[in-house]
Amino acid sequence: MYRFFVEPAQMNENRVVISGQDAHHIKNVLRMKCGDCIYISCGDEWEYTCRISAFDGRDVVTEIIDMQKTGRELPSEITLYQCMPKKEKMELIIQKSVELGVYRIVPVISSRCIVKIDPKKSADKTARWNSISKAAAKQAKRLIEPEVTPAVSFNEALAEITKNDVAIIPYEKAEGIGATRKLFQSIEAGQSVGILIGPEGGFDDKEVKAAVEAGVIPVTLGSRILRTETAGPAVLSILMYLLEEEKN
Repeated sequence: MYRFFVEPAQMNENRVVISGQDAHHIKNVLRMKCGDCIYISCGDEWEYTCRISAFDGRDVVTEIIDMQKTGRELPSEITLYQCMPKKEKMELIIQKSVELGVYRIVPVISSRCIVKIDPKKSADKTARWNSISKAAAKQAKRLIEPEVTPAVSFNEALAEITKNDVAIIPYEKAEGIGATRKLFQSIEAGQSVGILIGPEGGFDDKEVKAAVEAGVIPVTLGSRILRTETAGPAVLSILMYLLEEEKN
């Protein structure tokens, strides 16, 4: 079945009203009819099975016929702080990170970032990123739409990432795969995790020093050098494997 995301205000007891682009998609693209069923997520741990009961102007009215906890979200909130890559790489990173369970994505502008965001186009760029996140969340049957924030500076990202229970920075000069393995295995369900990924040219040594002094832990991802669009999903894959909960 198709999945749609709604805000809590759109739900009233056993009734859910879908509006905007999603309503247009249901009526004019999918050409669904009364009696057809869809999944609805509202940003909580529940998945709602809903039946279309009416078309009210531009809105689609549905009734909840079933609800279930699926355990589809990871038990930890993982935020990816991704330094801006060139061209369409950011869109790929967003898509794959959402599929792998990321909770939030924060684009970062570091000293070696080639891409510079035009302030006049920032809102449009962020909206585009969030539409990609939404599509990926639907495809992966996520219960939430991971937010992609407007881009922040490296210092702003550093001030924020240290608020997580665990903050890591994959760094090509970091040594000791054993220590990295031990760190990943020590992360417990419920702990928040921040991952800081560098741009194509890597971090400036001063930035790594500042991150370490702030409490961000450098880790190695092995002896191979990963591209910026690979590093984030690689870390997320490890965390997904370690944190995924057994289903009853």
